[in-house]
Amino acid sequence: MITVEVVYALPKEQTLLSFNAEEGIRVKDAIIQSGILEQYPELDLEKMDVGIFGKRTAMKIPLRDKDRVEIYRPLLADPKEIRKRRAAEGKRMGKGGGAMTKNKKKD
Repeated sequence: MITVEVVYALPKEQTLLSFNAEEGIRVKDAIIQSGILEQYPELDLEKMDVGIFGKRTAMKIPLRDKDRVEIYRPLLADPKEIRKRRAAEGKRMGKGGGAMTKNKKKD
């Protein structure tokens, strides 16, 4: 037997389920066995992205003792768009990238 964890995080709620499983259990079977699909019926086993310790993986990959299966959800906002928006706001406010001014000494 091995110990595995299945985790799923929402903005205001995180769920971590730890359980013992048969050696050689695959990611997909661990998700099913964990019971997380009953807790979150909106999860679609066929469409979800998953990883092991932050690295994306396939559902067919066998797990090792103490592996953590992470269920990923779609991002609410595209990080590239957020950076572009912040950069544009900075230009409007005169922040960053402008001409540098030197401090003048008062006599």
